[in-house]
Amino acid sequence: MSASDPRSAERPEYDELIRVIADYVCDEQPFSELAWETARHDLMDSLACMMLAMRYPECVKMLGPMVPGLSLPGGARVPGTAWELDPMTAAFNIGTLVRYLDFNDTWLAAEWGHPSDNIGAILAVADYMSRQHDVPELTMADVLRAMIQAHEIQGVLALENSFNQAGLDHVLLVRVASTAVVTRMLGGDREDVRVALSHAWMDGGALRAYRHAPNTGPRKSWAAGDATSRAVRLAFWALQGELGYPTVLSAPVWGFQDVLMDGKPLTLARPLGSYVMENVLFKISYPAEFHAQTAVEAALQLHPQVAGRLDAIERIELETQEAGKRIIDKTGPLHNYADRDHCLQYMVAVPLIFGQLDADSYTDAVAADPRIDALRAKMQVRENPQFTRDYFDPDKRAIPNAVQVFFTDGTATERVQVDFPVGHRFRREEGIPLLQAKFEDAIARQLPARQCEDIHTLFSDPEALLEMEVRDFMDFWVL
Repeated sequence: MSASDPRSAERPEYDELIRVIADYVCDEQPFSELAWETARHDLMDSLACMMLAMRYPECVKMLGPMVPGLSLPGGARVPGTAWELDPMTAAFNIGTLVRYLDFNDTWLAAEWGHPSDNIGAILAVADYMSRQHDVPELTMADVLRAMIQAHEIQGVLALENSFNQAGLDHVLLVRVASTAVVTRMLGGDREDVRVALSHAWMDGGALRAYRHAPNTGPRKSWAAGDATSRAVRLAFWALQGELGYPTVLSAPVWGFQDVLMDGKPLTLARPLGSYVMENVLFKISYPAEFHAQTAVEAALQLHPQVAGRLDAIERIELETQEAGKRIIDKTGPLHNYADRDHCLQYMVAVPLIFGQLDADSYTDAVAADPRIDALRAKMQVRENPQFTRDYFDPDKRAIPNAVQVFFTDGTATERVQVDFPVGHRFRREEGIPLLQAKFEDAIARQLPARQCEDIHTLFSDPEALLEMEVRDFMDFWVL
């Protein structure tokens, strides 16, 4: 940094949170074997989500260059397409594809979110950098390391800081985590990362209004892509010498904490390592908001007892955690796909009736079946305090739900309770084969058979995958 650099002038010390995150991404540290293995599965799962999302016109219309026909040869590529885009636009495309169907990984705590949303920024920047001739080659090990770090930043910030309680959306944590790791990937030093992070916090946060009635809409499906795109832009600005704002979090009156968090300091509940990647939740079986995953599984168990007696149902009792009741307990009309995939009652009614729940279950055609709303009207949702305690227990991180159906003749089904979804760490051995099947099915829907065979071979050799250059990896995904 030269003496003429405005960042070299006397400035306050950066807020501790910013310094800790910058140190974490700049100081190399070993990660556990479990973290690396889980990151590889997380990459597979995210690519599967991308391929599945390509089937939906409402998603595809958001993709491609901002100006039609304007490509950037040598830029970043978008898996499943032939596009070459600037890294900011590519980050939006990739992030939107990963997130669109609400089928990617999840992290639940005081704040919730989807750490693999950060892959939009990571993969776009990695491919862009890998295709430049004057920079060191990036490998897929660099991508997985950045994923572990982004997961950790987003997830540990979520442990004790509840942004949703302030009406803010969790994608602000995607912006923060992505900004930190891609600034480092682009060659930034510790000061560059601090500068970029200060801008990420200065942006404030998006409102959660697009996730809740009466404003629920598809923006929730591309909000994370937007956050990753913004992160890449902030990283480039920091590397161009833009000034940082050291006390953006703690400044009285005007800082993030006073303006948006009612003065409550932001905290890191534990040292940054690889805890989040090791414990992340995979959405394997159902594209459903994660607080409802176990409710869907319980409903599927009850389907054989209920499907032939729908007209005889008197009421359905649903027990959930406090977060599930607050976020996805919805009564009244549901106006669109985004409304339905965040409604607990809808996500229970469909499997009770049809014995399945997939991405097509939220379409207008399925929602038109009058039996769905008839069942929703008979549902009673309540918080089970023990479920809430187990949800916050750091050794459990359970997401319990229970479903029981009562009939007009006085009989009832058994009460089915499921504490941990298939994608939970406690059911990882059961879940990984299903995740691999999800991956194979997803790529077969979008890519030619020979390409799928090559991808299967690639992922069957973890060591070779880690050593592969990013640009060569991305070649496998170009249509």
